[in-house]
Amino acid sequence: MEYVKDMVFRWLDSDAHRAQTGVVLQLVSTQVDPNSENPKLSKEAKIYWSINPKTRGGSKISHEVEFVVDANFGVPGAIIVINKYKKEFYLESIVAIEGLVHFACNSWVQPHGFHAQKRIFFSNKVYLPNDTPVGLKKLRENELKQLRGNSEDSRTTLNRIYDYDVYNDLGNLDKGDEFVRPILGSQSQPYPRRCRSKLRFTSYYIYVNVESPVSKYMPKYVPRDEAFGDLKAKAITEGKWKALLRSLVPTLKQKVAINGEAIKSISDITELYKESLPPFEEGGDECWEKGGLPKLLNKMIKECGQDVFKFDSPKLISRDIPSCCLRDDELGRLTLAGMNPLSIERLKVFPPVSNLDPSIYGPQDSALKEEQIICHLNGMSVQQAIEENKLFILDYHDVYLPFLDRINAHPTKKAYATRTIFVLTDMGSLKPIAIELSLPEKNRNGTPKRVVTPPVDVTTCWLWQLGKVHVCSNDAGAHQLIHHWLRTHACLEPFIIAAHRQLSVMHPIYKLLHRHMRYTMDVNAQGRQLLLNAGGVIESHFFTAACSMEVSASVYQNWWRFDMESLPADLIRRGMAVPDNRATWT
Repeated sequence: MEYVKDMVFRWLDSDAHRAQTGVVLQLVSTQVDPNSENPKLSKEAKIYWSINPKTRGGSKISHEVEFVVDANFGVPGAIIVINKYKKEFYLESIVAIEGLVHFACNSWVQPHGFHAQKRIFFSNKVYLPNDTPVGLKKLRENELKQLRGNSEDSRTTLNRIYDYDVYNDLGNLDKGDEFVRPILGSQSQPYPRRCRSKLRFTSYYIYVNVESPVSKYMPKYVPRDEAFGDLKAKAITEGKWKALLRSLVPTLKQKVAINGEAIKSISDITELYKESLPPFEEGGDECWEKGGLPKLLNKMIKECGQDVFKFDSPKLISRDIPSCCLRDDELGRLTLAGMNPLSIERLKVFPPVSNLDPSIYGPQDSALKEEQIICHLNGMSVQQAIEENKLFILDYHDVYLPFLDRINAHPTKKAYATRTIFVLTDMGSLKPIAIELSLPEKNRNGTPKRVVTPPVDVTTCWLWQLGKVHVCSNDAGAHQLIHHWLRTHACLEPFIIAAHRQLSVMHPIYKLLHRHMRYTMDVNAQGRQLLLNAGGVIESHFFTAACSMEVSASVYQNWWRFDMESLPADLIRRGMAVPDNRATWT
């Protein structure tokens, strides 16, 4: 047996084997050969590394190599890399001419047998298209063609192809009709584009023009260089386990509760910050090993103990349970300085008016009246308070009203569309003074619109508290589905795709954008797979349920504007800032 091993390693070290392996490198000049009009090239150079498993792993390996060039070669502007090994490797950087020329590669290089086209890496020097040295122009064009790919080709996780597609991957027809979701991105339901996965379809999925769901046999696709690195992937995995464990306690409570009604009061919610699962400390490590739990989960529980099952307790809750989250001043503070400060606007017209079609959703008038709020305005009229910038509004009426019939048909999801009026107090804080709760006009089970105001007795006290709960619920949905997912993640993805398809890595704008685009496509792909998909985390835990992504699409169609997304335009649109011609915003 030792003789056989010796023969194998002798062959691996032989010239015959080395000719079939290694990494081929070739410098490309910024100049062209006057005879052939092709870029000047150096002689090919090869490097090898040991395939001994003991020397392999995640550690960095550096190699020195000599290039043979003509005396009039000029300045290297690119380098060709061919991987003749059977596995990919990550190329971090190449430094040439004693550090004078630097190639920041930061990319996976696929085996030449899989990716027949030669990999091109350009130096760190930036060029606009018209300024590109003549020796690099064709290489620049060819690199962009590779990244655009062929829209008809299928994708594997090793590809580096950036192409556009609609959101046709959110549903799962295999689970039944209740898991069917509309395609977002059509003319009737516009939405930002995502990266085309081009997964193989069954005939049934082809017929309905949607992608088959991602599974362990058919992993999600993102361009290879967009996938999480090892450290990022580890952090994401730990975050997933923590989220799973922290939702375990309320999930178990709901499973064992009568009729699934686990949350019956506000105090039940505050208990989530204090409860743990039954004692796991008994039995030591042995109970975990026999349970077959993943090593990462085992490690987390050993390190964190039962705290890993708890939600992180806000500092405010630790000093005032349970009234803190329901206090008027705290609601006002969170509206401006909490997780979602992007919805509040200065009130410009009173009473507010809906923009929804009255033939479908009923009268556009609000139920809010001046007499309901004037007692909180320190002697001012409503119009005077508006003119002096004292009144603000958190308006979710038009966002949620079209979906309330479907939401409230759910056995455990109930909601109103809310409008909340705030007044700016003399202390500089925001105070809620009226909440409008709306249902669709055709709803016959109660009053379509009602207004609750700060309490005067025990009954109105709880009505006011419950009104604020609905406001917080509306606000949480807007934060996650609109400001976080839509405006931050979904709207950025088509720009990332366009940047890779249209901007060379030598383009100065690409250099500026690259570090901000990193990992976003992988985050989005995992979001569509686990959070936003039919039956996923968002639909299971948010009141919007199966309507969640349609709410997001409705906002994109009716309210999203590219020229209003940045500062100060967004603040000016919401009346939270005044245009100043003397200021310069960049």
